[in-house]
Amino acid sequence: MSSKTEAVDVEADEIMYCASCGTAGVDNIKLKKCNACNLVRYCGVKCQREHWRQHKGACKKRAAELREELLFRQPEHGDLGDCPICLLPFSHDFDKSSIQSCCYKLICNGCAYASLLHEDEGSLEDLCPFCRQPYPESEEEIEKNVMRRIEANDPIAMRQMGVKCYTLGDFRGSIEYLTKATKLGDAEAHCELADSYMNGHGVAVDMKKAFYHFEEAAILGSVTARYVLGVVKESGRGGKTERAVKHFIIGANLGCDKSLKCLKEAYAKGLVKKEDLAAALRTHQAAVDATKSPQRDAAELAEQNEESAFFKKEFI
Repeated sequence: MSSKTEAVDVEADEIMYCASCGTAGVDNIKLKKCNACNLVRYCGVKCQREHWRQHKGACKKRAAELREELLFRQPEHGDLGDCPICLLPFSHDFDKSSIQSCCYKLICNGCAYASLLHEDEGSLEDLCPFCRQPYPESEEEIEKNVMRRIEANDPIAMRQMGVKCYTLGDFRGSIEYLTKATKLGDAEAHCELADSYMNGHGVAVDMKKAFYHFEEAAILGSVTARYVLGVVKESGRGGKTERAVKHFIIGANLGCDKSLKCLKEAYAKGLVKKEDLAAALRTHQAAVDATKSPQRDAAELAEQNEESAFFKKEFI
């Protein structure tokens, strides 16, 4: 067979056809994939509806497989990302970072402490280490800042407002803000929303929705969500141990101490292979080491010596 004929055959094999009517996706005809499974294509909504009865079995099966692949894929980093100043990964310990009440940026304690030391040494004005603007001096100013950030579609500000509404007992308002934040990809908002569904605050108790939001948060890199899914959903009654172990490995690889502890306990019960635990221990340590710096160590030491109470007061 000539190379020219082979090229034609390959090209013919790559042509897609509508799963319902058989129309080829050539010239100006553009076929669209089934959004749920990506297995088949259709030339229009009518064909997709007509073919649904025949396709739904394979579609649901493949959609479930894709969900599993997405859920148990190892994220490259945690949901908090990196400090925008020192560019080092945030620690999963929320006490080691703070949200600035002026610009609603999350800043590590190391950068916040270094900035305040510099200002103290030079008798400079107390400014945000990121946006370099003065901190708000009243609750009214803070309220204006958060609403301004919400108008700019800032998911962190939306989440903070959702948490504030929750604290004040305004559960309906909390659900509204948290839902908006989740749509913008905020993993911690998914966790907060999951907690609301678990406890029935502002919504009816719905464990299916709660676990859905924990899964969405886990996919986005939340180690808290990984831990909850492993302990509450998979390790509990009716859960699957192998799925729990997968969650703990992923969480440990991201530097989560709680997940690593659960993994060690699973190993003691013979549920985890020695080489898998060893690999998780190495990766966990590397993830933890990546969050360390001399600045962050100094901030932690100052806090332990009760020297840093002043530098936390301006933060949320």
